[in-house]
Amino acid sequence: MTLSEWSYTAMVAATVIYLVAFGLCALEWSAARGLASERPADGSEDVARTRVDFYGRLGLFATTIAFLLHVAAVVLRGVAAGRAPWGNMYEFVTSSLAFAALIYLVCAYRLGMRWLGLALNLLFALGLGVAVTQFYVDVAPLVPALHSVWFIIHIVAAAIAGAAFNVGAVTSILYLIRVRAEEKASGKELRGYLAKLPSAKKLDLISYRLHAFAVPLWTFTIVAGSVWAQYAWGRFWNWDPKETWSLITWIIYVAYLHARATAGWRGKPVAIIAIVGVVAFWFNFVGVNLLFSGLHSYSGI
Repeated sequence: MTLSEWSYTAMVAATVIYLVAFGLCALEWSAARGLASERPADGSEDVARTRVDFYGRLGLFATTIAFLLHVAAVVLRGVAAGRAPWGNMYEFVTSSLAFAALIYLVCAYRLGMRWLGLALNLLFALGLGVAVTQFYVDVAPLVPALHSVWFIIHIVAAAIAGAAFNVGAVTSILYLIRVRAEEKASGKELRGYLAKLPSAKKLDLISYRLHAFAVPLWTFTIVAGSVWAQYAWGRFWNWDPKETWSLITWIIYVAYLHARATAGWRGKPVAIIAIVGVVAFWFNFVGVNLLFSGLHSYSGI
């Protein structure tokens, strides 16, 4: 097989293992049903808690294996192409999801945030599944407009910012689920896997920190893209559909930070803005490519 074929095979294998990891995380959540947030002194829940931890660790291990295959597939794609593997939508989506998986694994191993695994493994499996079945294109040379160091800087910054936006959005969704459970509990002890999540207040803070990291990086992405546009087309800004939606996405996320920092918004309103932001992000990098034509049309499927 060629390197390109090995890359595709590794990407498909990563997709399948991410799906297995999702299943193991689902078993972890299911096995935790009914468990108290604190371990009873009589040890009556020890067997169930051991089962929950086993599924959780197995799920994290499967995610790690999938991530290694995922990274190998991206690297092989780049080697096969003889360039950075970011020349089309297939390559951008798979690379961006690899950065998101890296952020998750760092958070899981270093910060004990394994609870992100259920939602993120589903995102990875679905994202790669769509990429390998709908967005895949054969390896091809870059178009002349992409032969610039600013292209690499622009795409890497966009991929890292996108990864943080996705993890932040998942955290915001879990925040909404957790805060609803806390409201329904009316001061009573939460049970089940939701009891293993951080408090709603902490989830809100984690999401904010991820977005506070990503928004300046996204700002830099737009600036780097403008410099690249000047190099490629002789204009810093063209109101191309992708440029316009990048600006819309930036405005949504700046509104998130502004509302949080100056207006004092907390909780549900900013969580909803974060979710709207990630929808705008993915529409920018998938929907715009499929629905509109413009100067960025070379990055389509």
